Amino acid sequence: MKTDVYTRITDQIVSALEQGVRPWMKPWDAAHAAGPVSRPLRGNGKPYGGINVVMLWASSMEQGFSAPIWMTFRQAKELGAHVKKGEKGTPLSFTPTRSPAPSRTRRARTSSGKSRS
Repeated sequence: MKTDVYTRITDQIVSALEQGVRPWMKPWDAAHAAGPVSRPLRGNGKPYGGINVVMLWASSMEQGFSAPIWMTFRQAKELGAHVKKGEKGTPLSFTPTRSPAPSRTRRARTSSGKSRS
């Protein structure tokens, strides 16, 4: 049976806490970066958000990564990079953003059928 993303995240956080690690603290050394790094970054430089930040920090600590940059297999291939044989990806939570529906102004109608503002 496959575990859901919330169970996996909870298990990672509990495991890290049992080992004395605070998973919400950035685990890498930002000395190589042009400026301070506060969140994991996509290959295009955009920061991850939400629970994915904690998931990537935890994965970074587990695997001993020093850089905060993450990319998909396809992105690595497009850049001409290579992924080591046997490497596994870090599952993330995808929640599409929704734009609020445009507000519609409705006018109340009187019993005679005329509109009033």
